[in-house]
Amino acid sequence: MLYFCPSNIKDKLMILPIYVYGWNLLRKKCEDITPDYPDLQRLIDDMFETMYQAEGVGLAAPQIGKSIRLIVIDGSGMTKEDRPDDPLHSFKKVLINPVITERGGDEWADNEGCLSLPKIRESVKRPEWIRIIYMDEHFQPHDEHYDGVQARIIQHEYDHIEGTMFIDRISPLRRKLISGKLAAISKGKTDCKYRIKIPGKN
Repeated sequence: MLYFCPSNIKDKLMILPIYVYGWNLLRKKCEDITPDYPDLQRLIDDMFETMYQAEGVGLAAPQIGKSIRLIVIDGSGMTKEDRPDDPLHSFKKVLINPVITERGGDEWADNEGCLSLPKIRESVKRPEWIRIIYMDEHFQPHDEHYDGVQARIIQHEYDHIEGTMFIDRISPLRRKLISGKLAAISKGKTDCKYRIKIPGKN
């Protein structure tokens, strides 16, 4: 269900609809933003709330209809409560204007899904580690190294702000085999637990 914030309750968070496969917006390279971007903190909070409601671990701004270089991530949902030592347990980040400056290590495959591609999961190969520079929500600069699942999550979301989706990284044969599902998603013929924004419809 999509919850709208009443005009007289400004502190209520809004759950936004997810733009699904078929939107041209998802195929565009996004623009950098500055600290004076309108209502930035509110947008970040709404993105986290939208991501949690959809049971995702990451969300990029184009997935909620904004062509800007903004990503939110929270990997804690992928961990077990009895494993507080798991690196994903505290892996919650806001990435503003990120740039992956290095990728390396052996490519490894893992199963990926995407909120913009409901009910589709495919094996995707990605480099083992990355180095990334970005600004946090306070526009403080960071230069960090990630590997394993953390690197995979970041790379998946980073693809979105570069106009790429994970299905672009699978074989032509696999892409052909799921073409019917992709066409159905673009027409809104999919069953998911969250509100979606169908291409060409309000």
